[in-house]
Amino acid sequence: MTAATIPGAEPFSHNGTGAAGVLVLHGFTGNPGSMRALAEACASADFHVELPQLAGHGTAMEDMIPTRWADWSGDVEKAYQRLAQRASNIVVMGLSMGGALTLWAGAEHPEVKGLVCINPATQPQPQEVLDMLQGMIDGGTETMDGIGSDIADPNAHETAYAGTPLAAMKSFLADGLAPLAPRYSSIKMPLLLFTSVQDHVVQPSDSDALAATYGGTVEHVMLERSYHVATQDYDKDIIFEGSVAFARRVTS
Repeated sequence: MTAATIPGAEPFSHNGTGAAGVLVLHGFTGNPGSMRALAEACASADFHVELPQLAGHGTAMEDMIPTRWADWSGDVEKAYQRLAQRASNIVVMGLSMGGALTLWAGAEHPEVKGLVCINPATQPQPQEVLDMLQGMIDGGTETMDGIGSDIADPNAHETAYAGTPLAAMKSFLADGLAPLAPRYSSIKMPLLLFTSVQDHVVQPSDSDALAATYGGTVEHVMLERSYHVATQDYDKDIIFEGSVAFARRVTS
């Protein structure tokens, strides 16, 4: 039985009036709460919006332990199809693992008009890291310390899980990033890339590697005052305004 959804972690859906829509994706062990303000900014700009609650997220960490990349990417595909029923011009936006899922959606759907990635995880880990994770899992360790709420603003808090499920993390790296990274050069729609100079969860070098191999145009914006969860941090308005302006531009 799935635990109750954390208050504020609910999915978000909005009907706009035009032909443009935005799919918004949250990160690993996070939930829609970290992306709600961005989704609402897009809704206020009259886009159709879908912000799904990915499998195992936004309830209790125990619910996430059995989930894998196929579950989360499947949720993204379902949300994309819901949005595509209302919008013919779609932009995808995501934070962290949501950024990786954004790139996956762009690779799967070349008709997408543009992508917005915020501190995306993009680079596969070496085999020894995967082996180390598997060794911990085989030894009976299900979770390690959490990675959530990496925010510079002391008044902001992300309602992410307190721990990190190891098998789910291994799936993200092995089933998600490993096959995805070779596809970046084939993704052609414009990319707006936001990168925090200081990020304690995903190295800024992941953004640099993406920008260097991406197949389309890249607009790279550095965030000087925010940590990983930049959508809840000091630079959030830069992200909201920039993302809305970008979405308007590529869907007009």
